[in-house]
Amino acid sequence: MAKASSDRNTIDLFGKAPGRPRTQPLTRKDQLKINKRAQREKEKALGLKRLELVVEQDTIAKLDALCEQAGVKRTEWLTQHINKTFGKSKAVLAQTRTKK
Repeated sequence: MAKASSDRNTIDLFGKAPGRPRTQPLTRKDQLKINKRAQREKEKALGLKRLELVVEQDTIAKLDALCEQAGVKRTEWLTQHINKTFGKSKAVLAQTRTKK
């Protein structure tokens, strides 16, 4: 009985390991690498930029508590507060310019 290479339903007659046929020829590590690259490209296309912070565990706990109170994720909370603070500083700067 001959086996077609495109046949996914019959038992693999010549394979070493029995079981479900492989649907992805890449290893899990390679799949993750490709998916992560695609995710970064998608974020870049959306105008997003990655940011890494190194802060103390106590600060993270406080941030998580604030986020839980607000019902938002860390990213959303930080973005909201940066925009709010930037808006305030912009208004103060505009006021000082008009006074001169």
